[in-house]
Amino acid sequence: MSRRRTLSPKKKIALAVTAAAVAGSGAFALAATSNAANVQNASTSTVCQGLATALGNNESFIAAQKANPDAQSAARIANREAVVAEIKRKQEASGCQVGESVEAGGSGSAQSGGAAQAGGSAQDPQASQAATTAPATTAPANDTGGAGTAASGQQVCKGSTVTLSGEGGAPAASSNQFPAGTTLKVTNLDNNKSTTVKVTSVSGSCVLLNNAAFEQVREPGKFLIRRALIEKVG
Repeated sequence: MSRRRTLSPKKKIALAVTAAAVAGSGAFALAATSNAANVQNASTSTVCQGLATALGNNESFIAAQKANPDAQSAARIANREAVVAEIKRKQEASGCQVGESVEAGGSGSAQSGGAAQAGGSAQDPQASQAATTAPATTAPANDTGGAGTAASGQQVCKGSTVTLSGEGGAPAASSNQFPAGTTLKVTNLDNNKSTTVKVTSVSGSCVLLNNAAFEQVREPGKFLIRRALIEKVG
């Protein structure tokens, strides 16, 4: 006769715990793989592209300030670092690759923006762009800007995309080509909404809108304006 070997209660508990641990680790691995597969990036999502562009411009601005510091650079850097952290939170909440950054093209370098701020002035955009810009021929309606309405002005930064700087406060813009006090009108040609705002700070792009200004012209769920008309009106 064969004798059946039985396990003690302690060994049964140990085996059960081991089995549960193996199953749990497998489930965790599957969940991690699934979550990684669901993460989007700038090449697959317009939302992610807008956030990545905003992050890239802010990081470029910080780098420019560090390369060409002045008396206010530390305060500006601290402010933009807070903006960077907020953009990364938005990337995570939107299912985007956290930390992905893309610098907007066709709008100059962040280095020139930092130098302009340090010197108190920017190069004359009217002179530098005279050969490539012309007065705007379209004057879309629905101007909702906080700096007063304006008719069409001189079109600038042709072909540039527009995204948000991530900064709070009243509607405003930042730029690496126009000094503080310049009035710009930004129109989203995809929904015909426009905002007229003043430049209040330097960025790494032709124009970045702060949160309040961007909300006035954005399409729902998007953080990037691909077809933008940018005009200098004052």
